[in-house]
Amino acid sequence: MTFLAVDVGNTRLKWAQYAGAAPGATLLAHGAVFLETIDDLADTVWKDLPTPHTMLGCIVAGEGIKRRVEEQLELWDLPPRWVVPSRQAGGITNGYDHPNRLGPDRFVALIGARHRVISRGQPRPALVVMVGTAVTVDALDTEGNFLGGMILPGFGVMQRALEMSTAGLKVPTGEITDFPTNTSDALMSGGSNAMAGAIERMHRKLCEFSGQEPVLLMSGGAASKLAAITDLHFATIDSLIFDGLLVLQAQKAAEAYRI
Repeated sequence: MTFLAVDVGNTRLKWAQYAGAAPGATLLAHGAVFLETIDDLADTVWKDLPTPHTMLGCIVAGEGIKRRVEEQLELWDLPPRWVVPSRQAGGITNGYDHPNRLGPDRFVALIGARHRVISRGQPRPALVVMVGTAVTVDALDTEGNFLGGMILPGFGVMQRALEMSTAGLKVPTGEITDFPTNTSDALMSGGSNAMAGAIERMHRKLCEFSGQEPVLLMSGGAASKLAAITDLHFATIDSLIFDGLLVLQAQKAAEAYRI
């Protein structure tokens, strides 16, 4: 019963096919494409995949992108199913003021994080950081309650904003250094340290709130840039959203067979 997990962000579509729809299922194939090329999925990277029995995805891109992805799923005549955040699912309680307005990628990543934490035994609070077009820093307590989180601009958004707002500021991407001595490095180091500072501040607040050290999980295409400068112990989990989708699909299957 193969399962297709799809994560559609603001820049790329990431996908993974599993041998089953449950946490820990064997990964059969995976990949990522930029949104500009999603119209070729059925004719290229998805063409030779075994037909999935089910799919579940999360999407933060607009309706136009969603329709284009669903057209590609017609390759298998596979009904599309997309995550809609709710008050409770996958072992977490969503504390957002309006639960359905929480980004589905954040919602699913929190579920994936919670599953990883409890699978290790003793429940602990967790700080979930996703670094992409935007950076999100979300807090879970020991009971799986989503306490809230922050959204920051990602590396590219920060740089473009400064270029648009500052006359003559057009520079190549720089390096992260302790004491930048050129504008490129100053921009990259400034943005990176702003993000790292937000993470470290939220980590401290969650530690104070819960009375114990939180697990810090980082994910996203640009996570490696932040990993080099934070002083906190962390784990980089590239599959965090896919983990959450597997948990949700397994939960749906269990509910379907519940008497």
